[in-house]
Amino acid sequence: MDYAIEVRNLTKRYKDFTLDQVSFALPGGTIMGLIGENGAGKSTLINAILGITDSRSDLTAMLGMDVKTHGKLIRQDVAAIFSDSHFDTGLTPKIIGHILSKVYPSWDSALFSSYLERFSLPEKRKIRTFSTGMRVKLEFAAALSHHPKLLILDEATSGLDPVSRDEILDILREFTEDEDHAVLLSSHITSDLDKVADYIAFLHKGRMQFVESCDGLRSDYGIITCGQQLFDALSPDDIAAYRKEPYSYRVLIRNRSKVRRVFQDVAIENASIEDIMLFSVKGEKADTDNRKGESVK
Repeated sequence: MDYAIEVRNLTKRYKDFTLDQVSFALPGGTIMGLIGENGAGKSTLINAILGITDSRSDLTAMLGMDVKTHGKLIRQDVAAIFSDSHFDTGLTPKIIGHILSKVYPSWDSALFSSYLERFSLPEKRKIRTFSTGMRVKLEFAAALSHHPKLLILDEATSGLDPVSRDEILDILREFTEDEDHAVLLSSHITSDLDKVADYIAFLHKGRMQFVESCDGLRSDYGIITCGQQLFDALSPDDIAAYRKEPYSYRVLIRNRSKVRRVFQDVAIENASIEDIMLFSVKGEKADTDNRKGESVK
């Protein structure tokens, strides 16, 4: 399996929003973070990939199979977790395990029990008595216990405290140690993506801005705080975006190694995933003709 997900020119139109010709590919054995502000189209994209929402595309494939022609077969090897639990709150984990054992031929009751123990989830208590965090953990326990090859998570960790989120991130790392496994993780918690993601896909207003490896983003991007003179000396090609402050500029640069060679004494801060997203959405672009700012938004 070369790609766990492959999407080419996926489009979904609503009256007031368009997911516009989105393309990306998620390699097996990796975690891809899907980022973007509220309303950027992340959930729409996930729903379209899963077939929950109708869309047009040249190709939408998961695990090497076309979604439209092999949807039923694919669903056996895919688990999707959303921010809200979909289980009936009158049920118990034990009953849920019994139900899912009838749905998935690959259901592993022993593994499900081990996750319930690992997450301290009582198997005979009704879900309505669970906290938000406990319900999220139950979703993960159920999703992982039918041995999926692909996990698709839409803000699934948002209801967890930092300790629990870190525990889930460890599980995702373990999961992708198998090169036949992969994770697409949509999240507003970009610090989580800094820890575990191999790739970042950035959606803005329904368009895919970039799909880059995290190693590439870390090595290529940086932040410079400078005055007018240095700002004017920077090549516009090396300015990804900038923000004008009262007495200085904050500049997100690309081609970091090149900039460092030219300006050897300039301090270059590391740029986090959140930095890159905020500069891209709220910053300005350098005009290659006259250096006047042009809004990215």
